[in-house]
Amino acid sequence: MRVALQNDPSAAEFSRQLLALGNGHIPIDVLTGLISFPANFCEFTSSKEELITKVFPSIEVNYNNLDWMSERAILAARNKDVDSLNFTVRSKISGELRSYKSVDSTTDENEAVNYPTEFLNSLDVPGTPPHNLQVKVGSIIIMLRNLNPPKLCNGTRLSIKKLMNNVIQSTIIKGNFKGEEVLIPRIPIIPTDITFQFKRIQFPVQLAFAMTINKSQGQSLEVCGINLEFSCFRTGSCTLPVRVLANRLCCLFLHQKTKLKTLFIKMH
Repeated sequence: MRVALQNDPSAAEFSRQLLALGNGHIPIDVLTGLISFPANFCEFTSSKEELITKVFPSIEVNYNNLDWMSERAILAARNKDVDSLNFTVRSKISGELRSYKSVDSTTDENEAVNYPTEFLNSLDVPGTPPHNLQVKVGSIIIMLRNLNPPKLCNGTRLSIKKLMNNVIQSTIIKGNFKGEEVLIPRIPIIPTDITFQFKRIQFPVQLAFAMTINKSQGQSLEVCGINLEFSCFRTGSCTLPVRVLANRLCCLFLHQKTKLKTLFIKMH
């Protein structure tokens, strides 16, 4: 649909390459089991720092430009890589770093002796905000729960405007409610994908300069960096980030042990 609307030959070629990649038609190296991207599919970066610079050039100046920030993100397969990228990008923004620590407790009082507070604080459960949420004004965050549908839903990206003790004032940067300011409170969150139940009272958000590939579903980006330092488990996971793009200007950082590591994609 996008190719037909744009009538862009390069977009049509990009579309054909994506289909070939997604359908498994790219030749596989028999020794490594890896594929090489077509020569004109992407360009390469030499490091994660260069990837960040490509996706967020002069972010120390541009972070207040919400239109600019809304169109770019870095994707990675693993949560720990996403966290590392987010912390690096956050450090480039000026301003005071504010820490918000959650209140964690077991839902069953009889289990409190088995799961002390220090242990609960140490848990980093996917899809759950961290115990120690550290943000700055201007940070990009993403909702982790439906708070006020359809305005504040899981996956809504926002830019922090003001940090207060009990609420975070933010501006929605994407979607039908783009530009609207909202107040995000702390809420009780009970993770469901662990062997016991505990409750975490925290703001239902996390940093979103970088996101996991799975979390990027439903996002539409103009500039997208993809860190493939650690391989995706399925070809579909690899092609998912580029499906939101109609054209290409890709950068890829080669890993010492694999054929691909960090991918940068930019729509013209």
